[in-house]
Amino acid sequence: MSVSHPSVHPVEAPPLPPPDGRPARVRMKVIQGMPATIGGLSLRFFQFAYAVVSLAVMVSTSDFPSVTAFCYLVAAVALQSMWSLSLAILDIHALLVGRTLQNYRVVSLFSIGDGVTSTLTFAAACASAGITVLIGNDLGLCSQNHCKQFETATAMAFLSWFTALPSFLLNFWSLSSR
Repeated sequence: MSVSHPSVHPVEAPPLPPPDGRPARVRMKVIQGMPATIGGLSLRFFQFAYAVVSLAVMVSTSDFPSVTAFCYLVAAVALQSMWSLSLAILDIHALLVGRTLQNYRVVSLFSIGDGVTSTLTFAAACASAGITVLIGNDLGLCSQNHCKQFETATAMAFLSWFTALPSFLLNFWSLSSR
């Protein structure tokens, strides 16, 4: 008769709760696109690159200060580029040191900053797109203005917003799933 024999496996005792009575902390999942990951660094790089191209193209035109929406676009993408560059430098540092930036306060700061800058960039790109359509299609004044430069700067601002949106959503999701 073939009877299986029970085997003894040592069982570890569960960890004791902290002495102050709070439950043990759970680490957040690390998903590509979040801070201190290669995906997050690439998103920051593209945010910065698109914002700088939009800023450079818009500033290269001589008549952008005459329209408030274009001035707003310059201010918004300048803020977006500074924010993205500073967080890209922080991501590079975290990757080189081998740290994760999953602290609750850090993630909430990133989430708020990404939300503000992406909203400003999107609003500025929409306003600039409306003025560009007005100048080009409705008024037919492209021969007197720099319509191609305005369109390029607006498109780059939309691309900067499009790459900033996943950063905001991932940070906000990780913050809210805590």
